[in-house]
Amino acid sequence: MSSLKTLSILSFLFVALCFPFAHAATFDITNRCTDTVWAAAVPGGGRQLNTGETWTISAAPGTVRARIWARTKCQFDGAGKGKCQTGDCNGLLACQAYGQSPNTLAEYSIGQYANQDFIDISNIDGFNVPMEFSSASAGCSRVIKCTADIVGQCPNELKVPGGCNGPCPVFNTDEYCCNSGKCGPTNFSKFFKDRCPDAYSYPKDDPTSLFTCPTGTNYKVIFCPGT
Repeated sequence: MSSLKTLSILSFLFVALCFPFAHAATFDITNRCTDTVWAAAVPGGGRQLNTGETWTISAAPGTVRARIWARTKCQFDGAGKGKCQTGDCNGLLACQAYGQSPNTLAEYSIGQYANQDFIDISNIDGFNVPMEFSSASAGCSRVIKCTADIVGQCPNELKVPGGCNGPCPVFNTDEYCCNSGKCGPTNFSKFFKDRCPDAYSYPKDDPTSLFTCPTGTNYKVIFCPGT
């Protein structure tokens, strides 16, 4: 029994030494828009945010392809079922799947290669609310913004109530969606890139739109920064 106990203790110490810095990243999601928004996160769920309110969620190391976004003009009943004009996620207040375009996206993967987190803002699914995505920790000074008047300047082909859609959701062609793995900028992606240089404008826009922070960083997402 004593040898088994010793083995268990040694196994625990080995795990502890291998993963000394593994902890969840926190995300403070704040609404600075003049209107109420319904914050959404996968993983995380969703919550109504009145002007000035903050919702904090966390994500474990190893979390990949996660998203945070704002939903607008929503109505939900007491059971958390309803509908939103933009960003709707199958009619649920607590999202279990990605939202419907158009929606400005904060995307992240935690604890990846070389102990790095990968973060970005994406307009591939369009734009509905201005956004800032930044580090809340001293070890990283990254700040990503997309705050242009994209809805007001949206091309006619992409206009929808409350937002500006991405060309992939609208046309669903390889040119805009990069389904074959090969594609380049288009006139529509350049419209988004010219106004939000730090944000993804098409699926292969990695060199100018994917950023890193050391794993262990905490983050802030602000809807309508500066308003």
